[in-house]
Amino acid sequence: MKNYIQAEEWNIIEEGFDPHLNKISESIFSIGNGRMGQRANFEEQYQGETLQGNYVAGVYYPDKTRVGWWKNGYPDYFAKVLNAANWIGLHLSIDGEVIDLSQAKVSAFQRQLNMKEGYLQRSFTAELASGKQIAVIAKRFCSLADDEVAALQYQLTALNFDGQLSVTSFTDGDVKNQDSNYEEKFWDEVGRKEDGDTTYLTLRTKKTEFEVCTATRSSLLVNGQAIDFAPANENKDKFVSVTATVNLKQGEQATIYKIATNISSMNYAKNELQEVSSQVLARASKLGFDQLLADQAAAWASKWEESDILIEGDVAAQQAIRFNIFQMNQTYTGKDARLNIGPKGFTGEKYGGSTYWDTEAYCIPFYLATAPAEVAKNLLIYRYKHLQKAIENAQKLGFNNGAALYPMVTMNGEECHNEWEITFEEIHRNGAIAFAIYNYIRYTGDVSYLQEYGLEVLIGIARFWKQRVNWSGDKNKFVMLGVTGPNEYENNINNNWYTNTLAAWCLNYAVEAAAIVEKNAPELYSQIVAKTNLQEAAEFGDWKNVADNMYYPYDEKADVFLQQDGFLDKEQMLVADLPESDRPLNQKWSWDRILRSVFIKQADVLQGFYFFEDNYDLETLRRNFNFYEARTVHESSLSPCVHSILASRLNDGEKAYEFYLRTARLDLDDYNNDTEDGLHITSMAGTWMSIVEGFAGMRVRNDQLKFSPFVPAQWKSFSFNITFRGTTLKIKITANEISITNDAPETLTVQVLDQSYEIPQGQKTITY
Repeated sequence: MKNYIQAEEWNIIEEGFDPHLNKISESIFSIGNGRMGQRANFEEQYQGETLQGNYVAGVYYPDKTRVGWWKNGYPDYFAKVLNAANWIGLHLSIDGEVIDLSQAKVSAFQRQLNMKEGYLQRSFTAELASGKQIAVIAKRFCSLADDEVAALQYQLTALNFDGQLSVTSFTDGDVKNQDSNYEEKFWDEVGRKEDGDTTYLTLRTKKTEFEVCTATRSSLLVNGQAIDFAPANENKDKFVSVTATVNLKQGEQATIYKIATNISSMNYAKNELQEVSSQVLARASKLGFDQLLADQAAAWASKWEESDILIEGDVAAQQAIRFNIFQMNQTYTGKDARLNIGPKGFTGEKYGGSTYWDTEAYCIPFYLATAPAEVAKNLLIYRYKHLQKAIENAQKLGFNNGAALYPMVTMNGEECHNEWEITFEEIHRNGAIAFAIYNYIRYTGDVSYLQEYGLEVLIGIARFWKQRVNWSGDKNKFVMLGVTGPNEYENNINNNWYTNTLAAWCLNYAVEAAAIVEKNAPELYSQIVAKTNLQEAAEFGDWKNVADNMYYPYDEKADVFLQQDGFLDKEQMLVADLPESDRPLNQKWSWDRILRSVFIKQADVLQGFYFFEDNYDLETLRRNFNFYEARTVHESSLSPCVHSILASRLNDGEKAYEFYLRTARLDLDDYNNDTEDGLHITSMAGTWMSIVEGFAGMRVRNDQLKFSPFVPAQWKSFSFNITFRGTTLKIKITANEISITNDAPETLTVQVLDQSYEIPQGQKTITY
């Protein structure tokens, strides 16, 4: 665990430069706007340890799978969001001496992520080997107001010398992914052009043939006077640059501006990319850096109005929740149903940047409550559009009759994960997608989604579960063999309680959804029946039979659901017995030792209690929570938030707060020693859930919002805004009061604890 980020409510601040922490900071201080993003690399040259990362949403490469032992059914490739052209590059020298912080004496270094206004600022003083001293303030952002635009400002002051400053502003497309399986570079050059102060570099991905034009316009001012850039004429493949020189006197400041755009063939015809880039640069340049930054602040003000959480009395917790919300809003804006949310967003390459089940299980609730309904809906439509691919994925594994198995990892709907125990066995992802449909409808009331999109998906998923189980004569029940649950520290096990529970629920929900569509839209229902060749009586009967006769492992002595068959055969150690030097297990133990141990990456059973809490009383939850929590090492980023929410329900404020802080500051404090690979974007939604669903106890019951609030002992109060079925509510919770402000003229009924209250327009305070 690191602890070098200063606690401030609206800013993430690093004071002092430690090269050993640089890659961690590059992740933490990343910026993006849903269309593109980048790590917090330096603009100037840096020969120290770094992971240069610039990413364009939706652009990927099918990197050939690399495994030691090929198995039938393996995907041929692992899809990867690509490290794209580096547009921020500035090569700077003073009288021929290159500015490089790995070679200079650095003082007064500060990195600051201004979350309120949406920009990254870095400042430092450096002494070069020659003794020349410079002061730099660099600021940049990816525009939320215009998501095709990014911009930077770089101010350099000569502190103790007169000398010549040389500035080369470049775009470098000769990049590769750190996670390339065969050290291959994934881009080919299509064209490049230097035109005065403007450069264009168009690259094409191999195989997938996406094209991206990265265009920049650079300017340099000294004492208010513009210094002309000219083409540098560096004849390098996948590289363009312009150069300017200026004589600086002691105390003078040179200011470099660079406006950039990434224009992709996802959105424009390939032959239009350079022209569109030119148009985007023209409109952005006309506004100028200061106005673009002002527009950025206004766009973020709107985002914060929707999604901010205000905590009184705990600066570390306040900073953490805003950091998580900030990164969520940087990663996905919901404008494009072709895009989804990678576990690392725009902050790194681990996990390929592809879509996982995290989106449905963790991210959907955040966007449902903090954004217009179409944002979450687009995440569901993404899966609907991949239904045929999901059917094909199932066919590759031997399933038929329209059974759909959604991929564990994907960019285009095709499975591209290649660890057999996950690719073939971590099939609970199917259930998370079905549950997200249910959750969306429960929250929005948009039942029409079933007839437009949802029912077809649910039919495919139900058909998969029906074929995946088999009848056990020994148990006289349906069983599910050879699976991996969310706890990936158990592989190839039988009767994972969570997976069996989720499968049975999916089968029942598919039948229920069909009845809803048949009632509300009989003509559309008939079309769906015909399109899917649904044999209603026979298939519904089969689905209900499996759901009604599913086997669930259970131990009578401990009175808990067992994570899977044979779980109690393991030596029953507790996390409290683990030496701290053994943590994290995935970095200290062999995989064999992990698999044989009782220790849990994330508790499958408790994930089931989170989804289906209404099915179990508090005492059942308490027994299972105490049993599994004691054995869980939380080495999945998705784990602590679920534990926090369940601890809140059990009124265990101490544990709820402990797990909240762990999930909220997971990356800021580098809990799992892996932040340098990128942030845990999808689990950040769980931080929001820990507060809104945990501490505030917000649920949707019978088409109404319900709150069961408490305030952690470390806080005075907390406040947040949510949108529910077209109405925006402002919620403030103190130790014994909840204040609800309704912005709409319509009266809304909410439940607080077990009592209903009418909330007319205006504010109502309820004491409990």
